[in-house]
Amino acid sequence: MTAALMLAAFPALAKVSRRQVETWRSQIRAALFLTQHLPFLDTQSYGSFSPAPGVVADRVTYVTEYGLRVPAIVYHPAGAADRLPGMVVVNGHGADKTSWYSWYTGVMYARAGAVVLTYDPIGEGERNDEHRDGTGEHDRVINVPGVPQRMGGAMVMDVMQAVSYLDSRPDVDPHRIAALGFSMGSFVVSLAGAVDPRIHAVFLTGGGDLDGPGGYWDSSHMVMCQSGPYRALSFLGDRPAVLFTLQARRGPTIIWNGTSDTVVAIPQHGPEFFADLRKRVIALNGSARNVFTTYFDPGASHRPAWVTPRAAEWLAANLRFANWSAKSIPGLPTIRIGAWAAENHVYLNKSAMRQDRDAGLLTINVGVPRLTPEQLNVLPLAEWEKQKAQFVYGSWAKDAIAAASRQNAPAGTASGKAAQR
Repeated sequence: MTAALMLAAFPALAKVSRRQVETWRSQIRAALFLTQHLPFLDTQSYGSFSPAPGVVADRVTYVTEYGLRVPAIVYHPAGAADRLPGMVVVNGHGADKTSWYSWYTGVMYARAGAVVLTYDPIGEGERNDEHRDGTGEHDRVINVPGVPQRMGGAMVMDVMQAVSYLDSRPDVDPHRIAALGFSMGSFVVSLAGAVDPRIHAVFLTGGGDLDGPGGYWDSSHMVMCQSGPYRALSFLGDRPAVLFTLQARRGPTIIWNGTSDTVVAIPQHGPEFFADLRKRVIALNGSARNVFTTYFDPGASHRPAWVTPRAAEWLAANLRFANWSAKSIPGLPTIRIGAWAAENHVYLNKSAMRQDRDAGLLTINVGVPRLTPEQLNVLPLAEWEKQKAQFVYGSWAKDAIAAASRQNAPAGTASGKAAQR
């Protein structure tokens, strides 16, 4: 649906009340089968290591949906005395905490003076049934009504539990937590930031261009993690305006895209698209306060842009890093990711080696080394084999199918009665 048609379809936008905001949040959580209360974290530590001078990386796990566990690497400055901002990295398809931009973000922003959490999405890394990276295991379509919505809810809960973990740390200021979403992660954070007011700042890149019925996100072939969950929110009406109004009531958001990003249809969703969306959000929000801003990178394609100096300035202004200010960042040394990867023998695939993608990113050069998957495993492999049922996609799928089947059972059956209790 074009921006003009969206405006025509929802002409009576008016400022919404706090009660309506809370109602929408509750309805979204229900549509994605998120529990009313988040699970108890039950954090377990597997030690720490130093990936770079002055930076410590903690290996931890904590509980998420269905009692399963999330493995995470948490980067922070060594010996920090004050409470620091926290950041959650939410990956794109096929990526996880072993992807270059996950550990680069962790080390870079730990140097800035933040605590950065990176984790494996369901179906990747230590949450993959074969302990493999880059598989897209969660994309397997499960043709049981309600399961794709549950996948969307599981990914949102993972973000919320990451926030809960950061909130639990004595070195994190709970009022300065950001969520950074790239590609698929931009969609997940678009939902998570709408329902979780504990998140202060949101950075969306490689996406954030939420559109209307039959549009890019409704018709995505990624049924489990994108189109299924997004269609489940059709009851909101003007979904993009509602979701970004909820974001505005939470805090600041920036949507950052390359003008040539065809992966998420940015050439069709350019400045005019976002300008019209912003007008609708301002009408619902009642003012421009915290309504998203945009940045378009000329000629750039699909890439995790929050490692650039200009992005770091936005984050510094909104999170108040301990070691960097927005004014000091332009004076920091820089390097192209392609040159950094060559110097440190970091593998970039053919797509990432393009100058309009990862290789061409100009980033802050803080001497980030190459980190290996072995370093970034939270559990030793033998221990993971013993505990894998607590982590992997197969366990999630079994639990999600069982929950959906109970929900779908006729009211008079034993399963239906159990679902109603």
